[in-house]
Amino acid sequence: MTATMRALVLQEDAQERLKLVERPLPTLQPGQALVKMQAAALNHRDQWCRMGMYPGLRYPSILGSDGCGVVVEVAEAAHQHWVGKTVVMNPNVNWGENPDFQSFNYSILGMPTDGTLAEYLAIGVDRLYEKPAYLTVEQAAAVPLAGLTAYRAVFAKGKVAAGKSVLVTGIGGGVAIFAFQFAQAVGAKVYVTSGSEQKLQKMMEMGATFGVNYKNQGWDKELQKKEPFGFHTIVDSAGGEGFEALAKMIGPAGTMVVYGTTAGKPSPINLPRLFFSQATITGSTMGNDQEFADMLQLMTTHQIVPLVSSVRPLAEGITAFDEMHAGQQFGKLVIRISE
Repeated sequence: MTATMRALVLQEDAQERLKLVERPLPTLQPGQALVKMQAAALNHRDQWCRMGMYPGLRYPSILGSDGCGVVVEVAEAAHQHWVGKTVVMNPNVNWGENPDFQSFNYSILGMPTDGTLAEYLAIGVDRLYEKPAYLTVEQAAAVPLAGLTAYRAVFAKGKVAAGKSVLVTGIGGGVAIFAFQFAQAVGAKVYVTSGSEQKLQKMMEMGATFGVNYKNQGWDKELQKKEPFGFHTIVDSAGGEGFEALAKMIGPAGTMVVYGTTAGKPSPINLPRLFFSQATITGSTMGNDQEFADMLQLMTTHQIVPLVSSVRPLAEGITAFDEMHAGQQFGKLVIRISE
């Protein structure tokens, strides 16, 4: 009898796009390890896949880019030292040789390759990193994709350093909170925006320099009063109608890093304001393999603990997607898979 596992599978059926099903255990290929998953975490790409709004969808597929588990088997004796270790997985697939830009056959764990929302995962041993010892498995599961995306945005693209003024927009999601934590850890002054007063209050308790509700009229003027010469770095995932206001707040020779468009098409910006201030607007997504290792090292050095919004069992995993769709989370949505 073929051994099976439970997995959250993306299906072509529009009436039931996501379903918890039994699947055969993955067969190891050369260079791979079999990981018994203990916890996994959601990202917005998982919900976009569920909604049919992600490129290159493949059915059926096991979603999930983030996770933590124990290596129980390896394909080759040379990798036997991994067996028994608790690991997190680098979600990059084929980043390529250029550290500045991913290769044209780049993808992310969880689509089109089967991901972490299953009881077992087959993955290349070169994607494995030992779990930071100070983190629980739930906290470690929350790190990979969001932590990597934030690290590249903050440091490689945003050039954040001690004493710099930084604005992180749309606080509440995993990447934005990591961006805040990373910038704060190196001594930057970090401001935040959110559409939730409750989330703003929580960020102030975490040490934010100032927070403003972008739903309030004149929110941008409040920030300009605090930083009249603009921000050294702005990290934005929204775009939308507030984009023009953000562009006006880039300081001299400053940078706005954009890693998403959750609010839709950006409003037009004042180009003369941009070039006369020597400002930069740059795109960023994910990060290279070296940045993944550097991100874990930064977290360990500063003992940064991810914010976990909720933890629930795999049997209730679809409700986590519903919570993400409603935008109710503050931090990462984690699914406990096994002990």
